[in-house]
Amino acid sequence: MQSSRVKPKVAILLCTYHGQHYLCDQLDSFATQSYPNWEVWASDDGSKDDTHSILEAYQAKWGEGRLSIHPGPGLGFAANFLSLTCRSDIEAEYYAYSDQDDIWEADKLERALAWLSTVPQQVPSLYCSRARLVDEGNNHIGYSPLFTRAPSFPNSLIQSIGGGNTMVFNAAARKLLQEAGDDVDVISHDCWVYMVVAGCGGKVFYDAYPSLRYRQHGDNLVGTNAGWGARMSRLKRLWNGWFRDWNDRNVAALQRLHGHLTSENQQILDDFSEARRTWLLPRLLRLKQSGISRQNWTGNVALFVAAIFNKI
Repeated sequence: MQSSRVKPKVAILLCTYHGQHYLCDQLDSFATQSYPNWEVWASDDGSKDDTHSILEAYQAKWGEGRLSIHPGPGLGFAANFLSLTCRSDIEAEYYAYSDQDDIWEADKLERALAWLSTVPQQVPSLYCSRARLVDEGNNHIGYSPLFTRAPSFPNSLIQSIGGGNTMVFNAAARKLLQEAGDDVDVISHDCWVYMVVAGCGGKVFYDAYPSLRYRQHGDNLVGTNAGWGARMSRLKRLWNGWFRDWNDRNVAALQRLHGHLTSENQQILDDFSEARRTWLLPRLLRLKQSGISRQNWTGNVALFVAAIFNKI
């Protein structure tokens, strides 16, 4: 049997904030991973509950080489994740984002690395997956949406197909994220990673197999996008200009890596940016040229309506 010492290392980037109720379940699911060579870097964003004590207890049990604890920037979840992503003292072949309240399936890392290991190391690569939805008591209540269209840069500009809690990426992808910096003004770290890897000639794989149990509860900072309630919430935010602000930030952030985008994706980004600044007819034409699309027809109908009213 192959020794864990020769297996590539996975750095689990765990962000916490007032996570005392579910954190133990998540940490225990790390311990049951079938893939053995991992270490946890925990960044706590100023918790006032027992989160830090729980982390310290697991650190005492596992050792500091297995779990290290650090203060977060205190600027929200996306900034916390990006602060860990860009830390120069974290060195590994692969990196996995982790929320504080999920439960990983035992083969989560093994499945991710089975695909990631097929991509040449110098090529940025990102694994993400579907998720099983569970309630506060870890009872099955459904699944996150199943996406069937291939991941792409045009899709990444207006939709994220995999939650950050499912994402595992290689060192080449992490290098791009470091170059962009931990101060990029993006709303969501998972959307950002998808755009960067897809845009810079990398490989993105969406696994239809649910790799974790995504807990739905009253304190979720970001919940699942499934259901009519979530759709209505997105429509309301879209009309109020939230989606346009989201895209403003993402387009500005991508300019930091414009030279790393493939020539085709540079043109797509330029078409998308120009379309958002012009009047109706050329706007629709430039958006069509850019190739942006969502994963299903209802999403694309909503996208077309949003484009008419210049809400993209």
